[in-house]
Amino acid sequence: MSQPVPPPSGNPYAQGTPGTPGNPFAPAPPPAPVRNNIGLGLIVAVVTALVTAGAYGALAGAIEAEVGYAAVAVGFLIGFAAAKTGGPNPVLPIVSAVLAVGAVYLGQLVGMAVIVADELGGSFTDVFFDQFSLLTEAWSEVADGMSYLFLAIGAITAFGGAKKANG
Repeated sequence: MSQPVPPPSGNPYAQGTPGTPGNPFAPAPPPAPVRNNIGLGLIVAVVTALVTAGAYGALAGAIEAEVGYAAVAVGFLIGFAAAKTGGPNPVLPIVSAVLAVGAVYLGQLVGMAVIVADELGGSFTDVFFDQFSLLTEAWSEVADGMSYLFLAIGAITAFGGAKKANG
């Protein structure tokens, strides 16, 4: 013989204890804390700019060409990382855009140094650090419209990435 099932105790319409997600009468969870640490956002933006500049330059040097999508990635990563850590401060998109221009420029110089070091059989560090002034002069002579377009693309996507991070 089977035992009769006792009726449920309490409110049969409640779907869990108060405070659980299935309970429509539970209080809403508190909102996530607002990130507002501009100092940390600036530090993250600078570090991200240096890392992405190196990656952009290594890619450009390896294939001996500039890549527009890489400039987009550099800018977006700088802006997104700065805003995610620094919060919705209106300064961060602007600083990110400026840093993105510097990162794309530095990446172009790194790419040139990689190419020159390969051609001359020297080391990258000798070309980049010891001959930096010659490298910047060479960049200014060979820079064309596409070089400047990539600088602008980096800045625009950094600004957009910062805005996107804060919805």
